[in-house]
Amino acid sequence: MLKPIKTNEAYEMALDRAYDLIQQELELGSEASDELEVLSLLIKEYENENFSIPKPHPIEAIKFRLEQSGISESELTKILGARSRKSEILSGKRKLSLSMIRKLNEKLKIPASVLIQEY
Repeated sequence: MLKPIKTNEAYEMALDRAYDLIQQELELGSEASDELEVLSLLIKEYENENFSIPKPHPIEAIKFRLEQSGISESELTKILGARSRKSEILSGKRKLSLSMIRKLNEKLKIPASVLIQEY
């Protein structure tokens, strides 16, 4: 019987069981398939509560996305406006405005929840 995961031991057991189920060729809608689905939700919830990863700093997220996407800082100037504005933002002297957050979210696909954090 499935029940909420409350300890590390129960978490490890749930991972083992999920692994066993994944190794089988399950039919969609079967009892085992439903068990795997519910077990996955329980595991995810336990991980969110116990192993959460903090959101990155907004400026670090911008720099990371630029590097990963191969986008130059001059492209960032086009997104944010004036060159001096870009420099002030990257140095932390200026905060992101709502319109900047929208543009960064749209153009660089950085989640708005990361960009709107206090920093």
